[in-house]
Amino acid sequence: MFDFAWMSENAYWLWLSAGVLLLVGEMLIPGVYLLWIGLAGLATGMVAWLMPDIGFEGHGLFFAAVGAISIYVGNKYFYSAGDQQPDQEVNTAGQDHVGNIYTVAKAIENGRGQVSVRDSLWLAEGSDAAVGDKVRVISVEGTVLMVEPAAE
Repeated sequence: MFDFAWMSENAYWLWLSAGVLLLVGEMLIPGVYLLWIGLAGLATGMVAWLMPDIGFEGHGLFFAAVGAISIYVGNKYFYSAGDQQPDQEVNTAGQDHVGNIYTVAKAIENGRGQVSVRDSLWLAEGSDAAVGDKVRVISVEGTVLMVEPAAE
């Protein structure tokens, strides 16, 4: 069924084909490792063309070594650069408002009202304030801004 003599004589075509197929697979299938293994296949094809005497087994060992090295290098220098992001607590985007000054959109009466934040309205709690007054955010509790009158 398999002609092993043909395979060993044309090993470089097999390795180059495997490398190209892996690179095509990288484009079609979401993933990151087929690129590096495909490059290892192409490199093995070149080695098989230049050094056919080491045999199919030698080419396989070369492929395994170059594949492992290329994956290591790819991870270290290409993919880990974006991993060094600061840890962010879940649902803490509201903390960005602390210290900001906003305008009261719906009067704060009995401790509750609304302030205008860019193009939206946020619930606010704090001392009573009239529409148009400026308030400073001192903390955030869930989706409610805790405010105090802003000293202007």
